[in-house]
This record gives sequence, C-alpha cells and structure tokens, in this order.
Amino acid sequence: MCDGTASRTLEAMAKHLRIKICGLTDPADAEQAARLEVEAVGLNFYEHSPRCVDHVRAEAILRALPPAVEAVAVFVHQRLQPALELVRPLERIQTLQWHGEDRQPDGPGVYRLIPAFRVRDQASLEDIGRFLEQLRGRGVFPAAVLVDAHVPGHAGGTGQTAPWDLLADFRPGVPLYLAGGLNPDNVAEAVRIVRPDAVDVASGVERGPGRKDPERMRRFVENAREAAARFYRD
Repeated sequence: MCDGTASRTLEAMAKHLRIKICGLTDPADAEQAARLEVEAVGLNFYEHSPRCVDHVRAEAILRALPPAVEAVAVFVHQRLQPALELVRPLERIQTLQWHGEDRQPDGPGVYRLIPAFRVRDQASLEDIGRFLEQLRGRGVFPAAVLVDAHVPGHAGGTGQTAPWDLLADFRPGVPLYLAGGLNPDNVAEAVRIVRPDAVDVASGVERGPGRKDPERMRRFVENAREAAARFYRD
C-alpha cells in the first residue's frame, strides 16, 4: 500500500474520534490547530484562568480559524444566560462548554451545549446522569458531555488525569468528551481504555499556560488518531 493510500485509510478509521485543543490564547496556535485538522478548539472566558481571553483576543483567534473548525466558548461558575450574552457578539462561536457546581439548566437557545463535570467516583457519574435528565426534562438536548479530573479548587487545566478505568463503561447517551491530564504520551492509552467520542487537551500541549507547543500539538493529534484507528475498528 502506498503512503498516500495508507494515510487516507488511517484518516477514515480515525474519524470516529474528535480532537479539541482548548485554552488557545494566540492566533498562531489557532492556525497550527487548523493545519493539524483538529475538529474543535476552545476559548476560555473564565477570568481566573491563565488561559482567559477577552473579546479582542478572541476575535483575533476566531479570524485565524477556517469554517470547518468548531469554536467552543468555555465558561466556569457562571449562569448560562449571562454566558450567552457574553458570546453573542462573537458570531463564529456556536458551542458553549459549561463548567461549575451550581448550574441551572436553562435553555441555551441556538447554541450547542457541552456541560462539563469533574469525575471522582461512581457517584460523580450518577450526578451526571441526573443532570442530563434535568436538561432533557426542560427540552435541552446537549451536544455532548465532557468529563475531567476532580481536583479540589480547580475546574480544569491541572494536568491531572480523570479516572479512566471508571469511565471505561460510561455511556451517558450523548457523545463523551474526555479531558483531564491528556498529553502526547498518554492519549493513546486513554483512548484504548475509555473509547471516548472526543479527546480534549489544554496544558498537555503547552510550553507555558496558554502558549501551545506546535510539536506537542502535532504529536498529540497523531497519537490520538493512530489510537483511534487501532481501537475503533469495530
């Protein structure tokens, strides 16, 4: 098989796994993510995060993205409706990733919604199930659910891994995004164990908070796609 055919075969087999690079703060990193053909990137609007961007910076990043790359706005400890008002001027953003312990499941309107949860034990998974039922009861159907590591005092971006073995049989009824401590060296093992619909990385491809490392990004994407091709054959 020639190299071109092999590459196309790998891409076709790996397409079941979406890749999201989160916490972009620089248009150059957005351009690199686009070159790597990731499916999504995340812009963090949480003011206490070292990866937080304002509207001016967000607009510059969004201009660097081709239409095929999904732009996701990340919010922490914020009611949904105020978050919607913040991103409304950024017309390129159509998806909200929503972290926090005190959330009211009011409708996101035209936006896609990805509620995010820190997972520690089986009770955490049961909490996710109950919350998703609340959403559905209000006519809100999330695009996916994101699971992250449970680190007290932190909503994400800590470099700590989620409990992969616990998540191996977790099927919430919507696409599952796996975050928490993923990096180029462990993403293949995470994919093998959890079989998520998507992997989400922030600090694992950085040379400093919010500053992505192009080589680590490349290795992460390649290793994730190779793992998907190997483990998602069925």
